[in-house]
Amino acid sequence: MSSLARFAWLTLGWNVAVILWGAFVRATGSGAGCGAHWPLCNGEILPRAPMVETMVEFTHRLTSGVALVLVFVLAAWVFRERPKGHPARWAAAAAVVFILVEAAVGAALVLFGLVAENDSVARALFMAGHLANTFMLLAALALTAHWCGTDAPLRKDALRRDGWVFALALVMLVGVGKSGAVAALGDTLYPAQSLLAGLAQDLSTTASLLVRLRVLHPFLAVAGALGVAFASARVLQSAAGPSTRRWAWAAALLAIVQIGVGLLNLVLLAPVWMQIVHLLLADAVWIALVLLAARALALAPPGAAPDQPVAA
Repeated sequence: MSSLARFAWLTLGWNVAVILWGAFVRATGSGAGCGAHWPLCNGEILPRAPMVETMVEFTHRLTSGVALVLVFVLAAWVFRERPKGHPARWAAAAAVVFILVEAAVGAALVLFGLVAENDSVARALFMAGHLANTFMLLAALALTAHWCGTDAPLRKDALRRDGWVFALALVMLVGVGKSGAVAALGDTLYPAQSLLAGLAQDLSTTASLLVRLRVLHPFLAVAGALGVAFASARVLQSAAGPSTRRWAWAAALLAIVQIGVGLLNLVLLAPVWMQIVHLLLADAVWIALVLLAARALALAPPGAAPDQPVAA
């Protein structure tokens, strides 16, 4: 593996860690730890005599800043090392756009006060949009890392044959992620005292909209898992090579495990550590499906003549 490819995978891993820490910030109510100030923390570059919530939020900002630098360095390196039109260039450029949007959304959450105990519809919409952009960032970084290690771009014939399968599964996972972000926010702001009490909250017409919406997440999650399973089965039934088939099995198994972890999260009443594990698996399923798509859609059908590749 080249140094560029290793750096690309490192950048992806760092961003996953930053995302998980961001979930910890939300789950612990530390989003207002730096007050309504951004990029400063309580009006200071370095907070003095900070509270625990301040340190949690400040650490997230520092690690997010490092993530921004890593993505910019990665993009510059890719554009220097890969020729014009190479798919890694497209993916790296997309990663720059998505991480800038990520920073803007994070700043907006703080400056508009959509943190801590805020339970407005605006916060729910921001959180859903934040999650969707996060998924796009991870996809761009995963594809950058993938294409830094290979010159096999997507093929038009493969896109025509199976592109819709992966597009459908990916769109379904974005929907699952959005509903999960809203559900996690509802769990944080309105924690249930028992499983039955939580179900009663979900069905109550007087409960907060955040609480009533979280009942949708399990159903969407099952649908998303079926979408991943369908895409994986499509690959396993094809003439894919051993490596691509392993990715298909990995995506399908991760989706199954995620369903089990989601049920456990529900039974345990969504403790912070379990929310982090649940999000980690959601990111893993998403990345596995993106990489499976990149591999499967670069394959030629049996007996087909070489086709003109598509950059990304």
